[in-house]
Amino acid sequence: MQGVKIDRHGKAKVLSPSEIGRLFTDGLTTVRDRTLGAVMLYTGCRVNEAVTLKIKDVYNSQGRIRAELIIRKGNSKGKLATRSIPILEELRCFLAIYKPTNSRDGFLFPGRWGRGHLHSEYASLIFRKACERVDIEGASTHSCRRTALTLMSNAGIPLRVIQEISGHRNLEQLQNYLEVEPSQVRGAIAALSMLSPPSVSSSNFDKVSANNTNFVSE
Repeated sequence: MQGVKIDRHGKAKVLSPSEIGRLFTDGLTTVRDRTLGAVMLYTGCRVNEAVTLKIKDVYNSQGRIRAELIIRKGNSKGKLATRSIPILEELRCFLAIYKPTNSRDGFLFPGRWGRGHLHSEYASLIFRKACERVDIEGASTHSCRRTALTLMSNAGIPLRVIQEISGHRNLEQLQNYLEVEPSQVRGAIAALSMLSPPSVSSSNFDKVSANNTNFVSE
């Protein structure tokens, strides 16, 4: 069911299309912040993986956007493997506008004065403030990741393929990220209708009801 995060505890909620629209229109107020949010949403990566991206992981030596974004294993949780994730046209639009020019250490999202990279805790604060501006409760940077992975799962993408994108160590960890909607639960139960026995005629049903009544009266 819909996850709710209260006081930074619990699962971050999966964002609806309208919430995503509000977040990117009025919540995230700078090109950098919108681009950071888009990276997390359109790749399903973790916030630390996003803020530690190098410019060369996204743009080639001519400054053109690569076909695939590279998440290096040294910056991923557990340092399991380097991942290459195709860059969607939606993300490409953000990256075409955002091109950092003051990054002294080559990070896509540089820190203060261009040194190092934006800290993941500060990125989380930016995101929380953005959600507050547009009245989205229970969301965090993890919401982008959960939303992306859940949408892929709901689209019927095999979990093994999603795991390749998400970088989870195993399928059990991945499944903990996925959201189950009430409509999916109703649909699953509705599927049991195929197990229904042949319909009982009204006459037979009446006989059964009569027998049960006689038994009770005795």
